[in-house]
Amino acid sequence: MKRKTLFWAGLFALLAIAGAAVYMLRGAGTVAVVTVDGQEVDRVDLTAVAVAWEKTYTSERGWNTVRFSPGRVAVIDADCPGHDCVRQGDIADGAVPIVCLPHRLVIEIVD
Repeated sequence: MKRKTLFWAGLFALLAIAGAAVYMLRGAGTVAVVTVDGQEVDRVDLTAVAVAWEKTYTSERGWNTVRFSPGRVAVIDADCPGHDCVRQGDIADGAVPIVCLPHRLVIEIVD
């Protein structure tokens, strides 16, 4: 019985250490890169943002208003028909970018 308990405790400890290592190696993204039509138009260091601020990106297809907050970024308003980019909410890591297909706007967080 004791041997089985030690086995499971060791396995869980190993999994916890492996998970922490993956998180640390992957790292949290720190820079929001904004591209419109495949061209980079802005690069914002989210660790340097002390107070939330907003910027509107305009192209011939429409506009998106983006809020940069400490460690986070979000599209808060747009004139696209679906508003999927607005409904996505804040992102704080590079797992999933914010994409507005009608305006060809992409916001991703990179290291």
